Amino acid sequence: QVQLVESGGGLVQPGGSLRLSCAASGFTFSSYAMSWYRQAPGKERELVARIPSAGGYTNYADSVKGRFTISRDNAKNTMYLQMNSLKPEDTAVYYCSTWIYRARSWGQGTQVTVSS
Repeated sequence: QVQLVESGGGLVQPGGSLRLSCAASGFTFSSYAMSWYRQAPGKERELVARIPSAGGYTNYADSVKGRFTISRDNAKNTMYLQMNSLKPEDTAVYYCSTWIYRARSWGQGTQVTVSS
């Protein structure tokens, strides 16, 4: 079955950096676009970034453009989110996701807290 496992979250000061990872299994990772979403307390889940199956053209939410970079290593079945210049408003649970078998699959999420 599809499994998505996020890691790399934690507590970081404003201006700091974190790198999230998403380890995928149970499907042909290299054939599917992948996305990062996030959900802050009291807010709806929002798309942060998306990367096509073979990499290349990527999409970002306006709020993270120029600060976050999505990437993937299809040989390792892993997706990444490099987050730089973090702000308190980036505090959220970050989820790895893909659309597969006519449904959206989600990981369990990893907490990112940006605070001094």
